[in-house]
Amino acid sequence: MKQKISIRLFLIALLAIFLTASGIIYGSYSTLESQVQKDLQIHAKLIDESGVFQRYYQEGNLDSIPDLFADAIKENLRITWIDQDGTVLYDNDVDVNSLSNHLDRPEIKQAIETGTGQCVRQSDSLKMNTYYYALRLSDGTILRVSIMSKTIVSIFLSMVPYIVIVLIVILLICFVLSHLLTKLLLEPINTMAESLDDSIAMPCYKELIPFANKIRSQHENILKAAKSRQDFTANVSHELKTPLTAISGYAELIENHMVQKDQEVYFAKQIRDNANRLLVLINDIIRLSELDHSEVHSDFVSIHLLDVAKEVCDNLQVNAQKKNVSLTCTGSDEVILSNRELLNELVTNLVQNAIQYNNEGGKVEVSIYNDNGVVLSVKDNGIGIPKDVQDRVFERFYRVDKSRSRQTGGTGLGLAIVKHIVEIHDAKIELVSDVGKGCHIFVRF
Repeated sequence: MKQKISIRLFLIALLAIFLTASGIIYGSYSTLESQVQKDLQIHAKLIDESGVFQRYYQEGNLDSIPDLFADAIKENLRITWIDQDGTVLYDNDVDVNSLSNHLDRPEIKQAIETGTGQCVRQSDSLKMNTYYYALRLSDGTILRVSIMSKTIVSIFLSMVPYIVIVLIVILLICFVLSHLLTKLLLEPINTMAESLDDSIAMPCYKELIPFANKIRSQHENILKAAKSRQDFTANVSHELKTPLTAISGYAELIENHMVQKDQEVYFAKQIRDNANRLLVLINDIIRLSELDHSEVHSDFVSIHLLDVAKEVCDNLQVNAQKKNVSLTCTGSDEVILSNRELLNELVTNLVQNAIQYNNEGGKVEVSIYNDNGVVLSVKDNGIGIPKDVQDRVFERFYRVDKSRSRQTGGTGLGLAIVKHIVEIHDAKIELVSDVGKGCHIFVRF
């Protein structure tokens, strides 16, 4: 990062130098051109007002004019007097006999037509520009003055040594400043990184506050996920250990012939029950792992939620009757996008919980309706959930009453699976419960 900042500062310095030099040269050249044209106009008007050409021409003494223009010659100012037909009558720099007719010159044409004319001609060999200004005199003759000046390219080339010197100085300054600025810029970021666990410490740059909050949030989520995995591993070990210990103990008693004949059936049943419990637990863990790594399913199709709910309730009627619990399913025919297997699993877990944690003679009501979106409602009048633990019931292996959960065959993963399926559907789950009054769960699709 430091190297990138240094390189970019160098590039910015180079660009700034180039643009500044170009701007100064172009501005200076434009000013020079404008000043040259003004000077030529002034010279032409002064010569015209002096009437020197008409006077000396009448006297037939044009050869003495150069003495009058000695200062002009020193300043490289060329003065040419041209007749109406384009014949050169006088030139202070070249013998008029060697000059061709000037009627085809742009500035002469323009002066004849409008009274004044201007033109710039460039000499590639000399790298010079010649500026011409022509003025039509009162007698119809043309007075032209001209001067040579450097081109913008030659001016730029003459400034190259100075530009190089300035460039070297600025680059040296940038080299030093880049290190200082990089250090100053990165210091708050390094400080923020070191104080990532401190939620009170804020970066000195207000622009970094959202970034810092995002990083802290992700950091907290990572720590939370790590703790969750650690807790999950510990809970899995504990949950698997209980039925395995029971199976191992009963099997050891049978192996050592410490079980009476009339108890063998009981011990075998305990081994089978614990094995089944272990199998259910493993299946739930595998299913939870699958849901953890699943994304939004591309195989979602339109499904009638009421049909799925009725099918689940029909399948669980036997379980409800064993507990003397009334199970009903009502509602409107609502359609959602889902996977039928996931939807069946969602409803089954909710209804099973409502049956298992109910009282003798209780009731479970499953209903489907539309309330600004499709809603699945599962309501029971069972034991209920204390308000202080309602936020934790969707955690893995969390049980409100651990002894009763094991007695009913619960693994503590049912509502965790429900939560994952709800998240896959981008739905929301709500829980309303009071101890002794039952539990009401809403899933809003």
